[in-house]
Amino acid sequence: MTAPLPSRWMTEELRILADAARRFFAEEFLPHNERWESQGCVDRDAWRKAGEAGLLCAGLPEDYGGGGGTYAHESVINGAQVALGISGFGNSVHSGIVAPYVAAYGTEEQKRRWLPKLASGEMVGAIAMTEPGTGSDLQAVKTTARLDGNQYVINGAKTFITNGQTANFIIVVAKTDPAAGASGVSLIVVETDEAASGFSRGRNLEKIGMKAQDTSELFFEDVRVPTANLLGRAEGEGFVQLMQQLPQERLIIADMAVVSAETALAHTVAYTKERKAFGKRILDFQNTRFELADCTARVTAARAFVDRLIEEHLEGRLGVEHAAMAKLVCTDLQCNVIDRCLQLHGGYGYMTEYPIARMWADARVQKIYGGTNEIMKELIGRGL
Repeated sequence: MTAPLPSRWMTEELRILADAARRFFAEEFLPHNERWESQGCVDRDAWRKAGEAGLLCAGLPEDYGGGGGTYAHESVINGAQVALGISGFGNSVHSGIVAPYVAAYGTEEQKRRWLPKLASGEMVGAIAMTEPGTGSDLQAVKTTARLDGNQYVINGAKTFITNGQTANFIIVVAKTDPAAGASGVSLIVVETDEAASGFSRGRNLEKIGMKAQDTSELFFEDVRVPTANLLGRAEGEGFVQLMQQLPQERLIIADMAVVSAETALAHTVAYTKERKAFGKRILDFQNTRFELADCTARVTAARAFVDRLIEEHLEGRLGVEHAAMAKLVCTDLQCNVIDRCLQLHGGYGYMTEYPIARMWADARVQKIYGGTNEIMKELIGRGL
């Protein structure tokens, strides 16, 4: 294949980390991937192994048990995982979304209490935003957290929660003042090992793809947690906190979408060089070359865009609109490219023994979570 454009933010240190992550995932995770897909979740000890290898919370300060890196470190780890087709390990949520909330808004005591355990894999993180009747409209959540002395009493239901069957550290988006709209939203941590009373997990939801990723319903029935578990200086800061952190979440999705599309192209070029029809390689047909050429050009352009936004993010300048654009464009492209690559595999592309089939099924949700692509258009449109 044509050599990709070099990423300007990629350093020698990051290349070494990417190689180490690829080796780790290939040796420690890939042999178990089919079993994890069958059982619907990744083994719990896989999290501890990843922590021991330094692949959890790599972007957090070393003082709190992290790797002392930046988003770039999280990016190359996520990329190594995606390139090997390991879609069940929810580290992009754990390290790229959950831990940064604690790092950004937690008190010093909270950071020292929780971040080292997230970095080691002792705790597995989840963030409970979506509800049965509320998706992208986060200010409309119905879950409540009522103050009772020095405790919050949480009631509500969440769904589509990544790491839902495994997580024991859950950031819950709840209304501490139901009458205040967005200003009444707060983020409260529930440690399930300590707050077992009233907390329950629903079924591990059966999905089209991402079979090894546990995605669950969560139920809170008079779950009591200390007021010290509130993230932020005061109640009512949750909606602003969510808006500040969602650009990174959307960049993660876009970044992983491009890696997925790049990987699909690599698989397809290799397949079309080997597979023959009518006495010649599939790649030798003009239609095949034109399809792959078009996909390659579009993916290269998407990579350049995402690389530029990674640079912006590393400089602390990533905006809501640019993150929304990346999420919209890259996930649409991911689904389009993988579908076209599957077509070039013929009937074999529909067989799950081929990576392209699993990639096709895994990709579809990318246009939904992190805010649907329709919401991304709304966010972009507001800035016009």
